[in-house]
Amino acid sequence: MLKAMFLMGIAAAVAGAENPVLTLTGTADAAGTIKIDVLRWSSDEDRDRLISAWTQPAPAAPKPPQGRGGGRGGRAGARGGNPGEPAAPKTPESALAEALAAAPTIGYLWSSSEVSGYALRFAARYAEQDGSERIVLITDRPLGAWNDVWKSAALAGSPKYDFSLIELRLKPKAAGEGKTSLAGTIALDAAAKSFGLANYAAAPVTLKNLAPR
Repeated sequence: MLKAMFLMGIAAAVAGAENPVLTLTGTADAAGTIKIDVLRWSSDEDRDRLISAWTQPAPAAPKPPQGRGGGRGGRAGARGGNPGEPAAPKTPESALAEALAAAPTIGYLWSSSEVSGYALRFAARYAEQDGSERIVLITDRPLGAWNDVWKSAALAGSPKYDFSLIELRLKPKAAGEGKTSLAGTIALDAAAKSFGLANYAAAPVTLKNLAPR
């Protein structure tokens, strides 16, 4: 039943949409069967907006002035602090989360253990010198936002983001693999203008048996 709902959800989401430029299937342990559809690759402008958010997060806006009615009126007074004081500065993580929320949906990731999927807000592919391909995807919500199937002992104590970066490695004539920011730290290669996992080699494999369809 769950598998049927999974397939029906995929068909409904993709129906009427543009043909995917890449479709991958695979497995993810407790998360079950995985399907990834990339509808288009991110443009240079899309990429640069996310890089700018990560490297130059805009300063936070000042707190609004206290409302009418004295000390008990107005949200600023309720939260404490003096009206007009700047809020806590944005971090690269919070600024990128905001930029992802405003970015268009360019694909989807579904798992057979979850009714709802994850929107892809960034997708890029890079050719590697050994003939393999590296693909970087970023979702607008963290994997596991709907339930705990993505969590495991291997992911305990990992950094928490309000989104997930998924780095895939696809090899010719061999099953691909993927690792995620659930068990890794996101890093930016400024020279290559490329997001990725800082510790890819050491991170546990999350997505397995990846193959194009």
